Amino acid sequence: MSDSATQKLILVDGSSFLFRAFHAVPPLTNAQGEPTNAIYGVSNMLRKLINDYNTPYFAVVFDAPGKTFRHDMYEQYKAHRPPMPDDLRVQIQPLHELIRALGLPLIIEHGVEADDVLGCLAQSAARQGFQVVISTGDKDMAQLVNDQISLENSMTNTRMDIAGVIDKFGVKPEQIIDYLALMGDAVDNIPGVPKVGPKTAAKWLQEYGTLDNLIAHASDIKGKIGDNLRDALGQLPLSRELTTIKCDVALHYTLDDLKRKEPNIPALKKQLGHLGFSSWLKTLNGDAAPSTTAVSDVAESLDGNAGASSESAAALSREYQTILDQADFESWLAALAQADLFAFDTETSSLNYSDAQIVGVSFAVEAGRAAYLPLAHDYPDAPAQLERSSVLAALRPLLEDPAKAKLGQNLKYDAHVLANHGIALRGIRHDTMLESYVLNSTATKHNMDDLAKHYLGVETIHFEDVCGKGAKQIGFAEVAIDQATEYAAEDADITLRLHQTLSTQLQRQPGLWTLYNEIEVPLIDVLTRIEANGVLIDSDMLAQQSQELADRMIGLEIQAHDLAGSTFNLGSPKQIQEILYDRQKLPVLKKTPKGQPSTDESVLQELAIDYPLPRVILEHRGMSKLKSTYTDKLPQQINPKTGRVHTSYHQAVAATGRLSSTDPNLQNIPIRSEEGRKIRQAFIAPPGYKIVAADYSQIELRIMAHLSGDAGLLKAFADGEDVHRATAAEVFEVAPDQVTHDLRRSAKAINFGLIYGMSAFGLAQQLGLPRNQAQSYIDLYFSRYPGVKRYMDDIREQAKRLGYVETIFGRRLYLPDINARNAAQRQYAERTAINAPMQGSAADIIKRAMIACHHWIETSGADLNMIMQVHDELVFEVAESQLDASIAQIVAIMSNAAELAVPLLVEAGTGANWDEAH
Repeated sequence: MSDSATQKLILVDGSSFLFRAFHAVPPLTNAQGEPTNAIYGVSNMLRKLINDYNTPYFAVVFDAPGKTFRHDMYEQYKAHRPPMPDDLRVQIQPLHELIRALGLPLIIEHGVEADDVLGCLAQSAARQGFQVVISTGDKDMAQLVNDQISLENSMTNTRMDIAGVIDKFGVKPEQIIDYLALMGDAVDNIPGVPKVGPKTAAKWLQEYGTLDNLIAHASDIKGKIGDNLRDALGQLPLSRELTTIKCDVALHYTLDDLKRKEPNIPALKKQLGHLGFSSWLKTLNGDAAPSTTAVSDVAESLDGNAGASSESAAALSREYQTILDQADFESWLAALAQADLFAFDTETSSLNYSDAQIVGVSFAVEAGRAAYLPLAHDYPDAPAQLERSSVLAALRPLLEDPAKAKLGQNLKYDAHVLANHGIALRGIRHDTMLESYVLNSTATKHNMDDLAKHYLGVETIHFEDVCGKGAKQIGFAEVAIDQATEYAAEDADITLRLHQTLSTQLQRQPGLWTLYNEIEVPLIDVLTRIEANGVLIDSDMLAQQSQELADRMIGLEIQAHDLAGSTFNLGSPKQIQEILYDRQKLPVLKKTPKGQPSTDESVLQELAIDYPLPRVILEHRGMSKLKSTYTDKLPQQINPKTGRVHTSYHQAVAATGRLSSTDPNLQNIPIRSEEGRKIRQAFIAPPGYKIVAADYSQIELRIMAHLSGDAGLLKAFADGEDVHRATAAEVFEVAPDQVTHDLRRSAKAINFGLIYGMSAFGLAQQLGLPRNQAQSYIDLYFSRYPGVKRYMDDIREQAKRLGYVETIFGRRLYLPDINARNAAQRQYAERTAINAPMQGSAADIIKRAMIACHHWIETSGADLNMIMQVHDELVFEVAESQLDASIAQIVAIMSNAAELAVPLLVEAGTGANWDEAH
């Protein structure tokens, strides 16, 4: 071929197109009700490519079903990916038929991925003098870019050559593999270096050139990130191999095989008629026998200027507006008022909700169309902006109207920010963070950037992209308004697109849809109120406790030095390692990834059973953590305006549905130690009020009784017995009044241990028994409570069959490792399968109780506030004059939060502080 140097080969990553179109294009169906949105999106992007590139060389590559060589290399490869949605799976075959009818070569190779096939074809064509354009949205493909191979993202209409790769990623194409290996990939379950993102990976490769050279200089990297790198050294070669596109696959295609053919017009018309693509079919019917070029000439473009005539054009276009004058604002205000649902987001001066002020707001009412309204940008030559107070006053009726449905991403934060400006956000109808969390809590992180990448295949503008990072980071008010518009309007637009995708998938699962609407969304208002209430702290008491802890730590240091025979730093793992293993020759129970003896907490706990020094080190660590995390830090976290500490509750972190909290973390204050209880004494009631703590008693055991239906457990709870005493009487075959303290303690360890899937080895460690005796206790337990054993066996099998388990209220926890070949991973997943329904059901129950308590407080006029939620406990401030009535109502509400086969028991106490209330 004499002119091959001027020829172009277009290679299309069909699998990338497929998923992106499915999530980006709103749901479409044909007359038979069959989904067609992915087919429409992919076919229109293909026709656009045909129209843009006048070349006969063109191929579309899809992944083959089944595992690839990477799964053989690493069993957990892509293990966390959720199953393909049914509405997408049924569109694959019709799409393949449509591509063939268009005359385009379709390639599917088993045992490898589409990326590998694309890499092989691209490099082969380049060697023959072709210019190759790979149409994809996959960043991994950047490793293929060279002088003859470039990438095109058809969704964003961007091209990427060598300079483009360097500009986007900060590294050269030949460094992309190392770059990807360092970051890892949560979606594909490729291990990388923890906490290493794009900026750090690029920085290291700019400095060291290659991964091998970085590994050779790993000791030069300082700080925690350096420790993370050194801990990950053992897995980096595997990560690099997994991210390397295999370009030596034995393929049997020539360039002639990659030529387009004339479209099969009769077959094409039949398929378009069945799919209901009327605009395209109408175009075909207007020509007697169009060629491929004629078909492409009339293709409806999917670029950013596409009109509304294409069914999916609006979903893939981006029209973002900056609102700088009153007329534009009023136009958008009218559009928001008329919309059934609109996406809303705030840009602020701080991530701390307590003092964040609004810098601007963004809206979207339809996919692809959004606006940013800057209100407080302040930098040299910043354009005039509408006055913030008047804009917020105009928005107030809309934002406070409970009948106007709002959509957002983590709207609890925006509700706090609006409250700082005197606006009470009402009408929260959907939250994409919670939609994703309820749909699959473990599939991905639930921030907007990760959701957009996972569900839409879209790489969003990140906060650091506009504000910078670290010491050079600027406030959002200093960001240029045109740049802020692209970022902020995209947030609203992507949120709306995510909702269209996630809500569609949720509604196919009625149990999840109900849980989302009846528990998670109503909880937003509850948590917003609890966070705003805050809790009163006695800072003088904490200062005294800090000094006491410091004194205790000094004593423990002296004791540790005596036991070691020399001084050493109790905060240095390296020095502890030397003392315990090199000098005292303690047994090595576990090693770090670098092969060094471990000094982590679990190892020290096991060593502390037989050796005094590890016990002293652990006690010192515990004191140090309490001091730094609570007694020193809590006073610094008191809000100067309210005089209270305001934690942040997180709904979308714990996989089981439990809430977590940060700044401060209220879930981790120890209750069993004297020092932990002292810290709780500093959580006090204001004058005229008392603290009330209401706690579910043995709720997970009660849920086990309900789920297992075991007659013995059901009877014990129904009769109001001490279930640990009853278990001891059954297992150890003694009368209930002969159960000693030690027997009850052993029974309690068995009861709770089995809930958490504890093995005989674990129980033996906890009780200080031989393993065979612990196993005999477990066997006795199961013989007395056969329903529990049956439930555990059944739930394990169900998890293996379905890949997930469910709570009483239908919350799902997916278990990607439940069928893993690796025994340790599989056994951990099996233990999780047993515990998750109980822990998750307990989380659902207390959330229902919180919603009911909040409603009562809001509507009754009772003088009390809900101020904390910690595990199975709710904490209130209650007026002393209403104490008895309020406690009775709280206990009644919590007791009736769920209807189980056994009664829910709530124990409530009161006192001047949190500790006294127990």
